[in-house]
Parts: sequence; C-alpha cells; structure tokens
Amino acid sequence: MALAASDPELYAMLERERARQRDGVELIPSENYVSAAVLEAMGTVFTNKYSEGYPGRRYYGGNEVIDEVERLAQARARALFGVPHANVQPYSGSPANLAVYLATCQPGDVIMGQNLPDGGHLTHGWKVSATGIYYKSVPYHVRPDGYIDVDEVRALARAHRPRLIWCGATAYVREFPFAHFAEIADEVGAYFAADIAHIAGLVVGGAHASPVPHAHVVTTTTHKTLRGPRGAMILVTERGLARDPELAEKVDRAIFPGLQGGPHDHTTAAIAVALGEAARPEFATYARQVVANAKALGAALVEQGFTLVTGGTDNHMLLVDLTPGGPGRGTFVQEALDAVGITVNKNTIPGEPVSAFYPSGVRLGTPAATTRGMRESEMRQLAAWMRRVHDEITPYRLPEEREARNQVLREFREAIRQNRALEMMRAEVRELCRRFPVPGIG
Repeated sequence: MALAASDPELYAMLERERARQRDGVELIPSENYVSAAVLEAMGTVFTNKYSEGYPGRRYYGGNEVIDEVERLAQARARALFGVPHANVQPYSGSPANLAVYLATCQPGDVIMGQNLPDGGHLTHGWKVSATGIYYKSVPYHVRPDGYIDVDEVRALARAHRPRLIWCGATAYVREFPFAHFAEIADEVGAYFAADIAHIAGLVVGGAHASPVPHAHVVTTTTHKTLRGPRGAMILVTERGLARDPELAEKVDRAIFPGLQGGPHDHTTAAIAVALGEAARPEFATYARQVVANAKALGAALVEQGFTLVTGGTDNHMLLVDLTPGGPGRGTFVQEALDAVGITVNKNTIPGEPVSAFYPSGVRLGTPAATTRGMRESEMRQLAAWMRRVHDEITPYRLPEEREARNQVLREFREAIRQNRALEMMRAEVRELCRRFPVPGIG
C-alpha cells in the first residue's frame, strides 16, 4: 500500500483501528460498517475536485462528471424516500439541520425540539448549540414511561406558537409519532421537520414508519442505519412544497452559499453508492433484522436483570437504565465493556440523576452487528457478557463528592486493565467476532 510506504506511523494507526473493528462488537447505534464499494468510492479521485454550487450552476470549470455524480445521488435519494427534492451536499447532520433553520426561520423565532437529556439532539435547540442561542427554544420531554409526551408538545405549541417543530432524537427507542406532530404543526402554523438520522435505513427498508407523508422537510445523516459514508441529506416533501413552493430553493440556498462552500464530491459519490445498495431487496431484509436483533437483545438484557427505558424498543436502539447499580454508572459500564471488546456509549436517561458527564445509562444499537451477519443467538450471548461485565465491576460507584470522582475513575481503569476475568472475556468476544467478517476489512 502507498500509505504504508509513505506514512508508516499513520498506517500503523490504521491497522490498529482495523483490528479493533474486526475483533470487537460495535453496539453504538449511530455506527455501522460500510460496504467495500462505499469504501472504494470514498477513496477515489473525486476528492480532488472543487465544485461550489449545484449541477449545471458551478463556480468552477471541469465539473461535468461531478454534475453527473451529484445528479445520480439526488435521483436515488428522491426515488428511495419518495420526495420531489433532495439536497445531498450537507457535510454532516448538524449543518443539515442548521440549514433547515435558515430556510424556515429568522433569528429569535420560537422553535421546539426534544429535550437533550430526554434523548433529543443538540441541534434541536439545546442551550449550548447555536440553535439554542440564536433561536428561542422551547423543549418538550418524554413521559415517565419514556415515551414522547405528545400532550405536552401540543400544549407548548399552543402556548408558544413556534415557527419550527422538530421530531427526531439520538436516544429514543420507540416509533416516532409523526402524524401527531404534523397535526400539531398544522394547528399552530409551524413548519414540521423530521430528523431521521438514526432510522433512515429502517424507513427505506420498511421497518419504521416514514415521515414523508407528514413532514415538510426531512433531514438525515447517511451513515447509521442507512449504511453509507459520513454525510447528510435534506429532503423536501410534497407537503413542504404545498406549504411553500420555494422551500426547495430556500433549502439549497441555506446549504450553499448560506453555510458551506464546495461539497465533498468523494462523499457524494459514496452516498450515491449507498443509496443504490439501500434500494435493493436485500436491504429491506437487513433493516427488518436490525429491529429483530434489537428486540432480541432487549429481551435478553431484561432476562439478565437489566432495566430498559420503556421496557424495550421499536427500532435499532436500546437505552439501559443502570441506576439500580447506582447513579452515574454509565461511565463505568462503558469502559468495562470496552475492555472486553464490546463498544457502547454512556448516555443520559430520562430524569438523569447526575449529568451528561457522568450519565446513568448506556445506549446500545444493532446496525453494525447485523451488518456482520449476527442474529438473535449472538444477541443473547452479548447480553450474557454484559451481565458478567456488570457484575465484575459492582464495587465501583460514582462518589457524590465531585472532587473524588477523578481519583475513583483512575483506580477503576487500572483495576479493569488488570482484571483477569475481563481479559478472558475479551478472548471470547474476539473468537465470536472472527466468525463474522467486517465488510471491507475481513
């Protein structure tokens, strides 16, 4: 490889990451493995081109092939989601969401989104995000049972008359009530935006309801369940164009020149490849298996004595409430699982008793494991390992005194590094993973 000869230091890091992905189980719900074809598209000469503007309206010459690539990605997105307009240029999900604000709102307008500690996203109006600084954010919440409080959404919308209402989340395990949001948005005259970054692959695979008949605009990343590169798309629906015939043009102007310069053409090419893959019948089979695996993993975790937010899942994601073992337990469980090769992420739970820095839950997802070919039996094995790991670290608790926490975590990390039982489990996890090759890695 040219990289190995040109930069052996970086190549060594690449090989270590390749081994980590091959020999461990990725259970972070926002992660997945792309196909060898998507990987190949990402590493092509398309990365050499600069192409500010849109197909047929570029500010640089030499874009005749790039125009074909972007038009192909747009056409595949429109067909796959059933929308009249698709912008495939957003660098990631956050700028895609910010573009929706620019297209529909003025600074200072009232907006509504799911509260971040309740599973929402930073860009839906959280206070440290630009979306919470430049717009007046009125967050809604989940009920004590973990479901979105639709009655609260309606009451807040009637009281505050928002310009824009978001439905979408980073840690919500049930099907989104898109129709209810559409009714509420219509009642108060708001735009309704659905952020389906997590569930896009499930939507096109028929494993989750689509927001397209209900929302005015839809945003999504192209990785996660859609199994593409790290990019994003903005989709304008027929309903959106009926609300504002210029909405598609406003979205395009918000992306360029409003927020971005030249698109990443190698990413656009890889998005086109991923959308082509998602249109095949086998992708629908994959999407259904993702949900089946999540349900199987959830049931097995409950059998192992864990508590799940809402008691289960409708999608690819599970949120484990670890407060029975003490508040702030998520950090300990995440790092201990990492030590055996099971990658999860610590996460707040509804009514979080500590903070996002020391959350009391972990978030799990099945897209990546399903891509490797793992099925229900492997989900049960993963749940058993999680129970064993959890029990190994039972003595460790998050101190109430803030100044004592760093010392306890240092001691904990050294203890798990030397833990013989965890080391033996690491070998078991590695053995399982070797039976399920990673696309593009082996």
